[in-house]
Amino acid sequence: MAGKRKTKPAKPYHDDLAKPSKWRLQHGGFSEPIREADPETGSPVQHRRAVDTLGMMLASGSITPQMHEAGEIFRGLFRAACFDSMSTSQLLRIHGSRVDTLSTMQVEARRRVAAALDLLGGHESPCGSCAWFVVGLEFSVREWSMRQGWAGRTMHGPVGQGILVGTLGTLAMHFGLMPRAKAA
Repeated sequence: MAGKRKTKPAKPYHDDLAKPSKWRLQHGGFSEPIREADPETGSPVQHRRAVDTLGMMLASGSITPQMHEAGEIFRGLFRAACFDSMSTSQLLRIHGSRVDTLSTMQVEARRRVAAALDLLGGHESPCGSCAWFVVGLEFSVREWSMRQGWAGRTMHGPVGQGILVGTLGTLAMHFGLMPRAKAA
């Protein structure tokens, strides 16, 4: 004869939607909530911004605002050049047409990213690799330094962070945000 089943204790059905979830918090921090009016409806809204590596370094004083802006410019060019997006195939193909060409904006962005990488010593140099992976693809410094290595050995985190600071200083000089005398 089967016994009577115990009822499970009641759990809260929904998490607090005003706060980031536990899963999201383990992948990085957030800024303090900012309250403002929604531009379309005028109703009050609350925004939390995810803090990336460059934002954390700016907040800690490791980099200057010019270096942070240079990183943001490079990241914007990187995204405009479509280096970070996943390539997809067209579901509908028109016979005889070719749609795999790049737009003028993408070509110009790729030219500017290539010029910046040439200034950093090329794609295979530590600064060029750091710009590509950490600034462009938004890898963490630790992940990049463990992956990249230097002369067959992995880099320690502080060495990778130093390379990132040098990269951002050079990019700030390249984009005209910092005079040559003050650049890293």
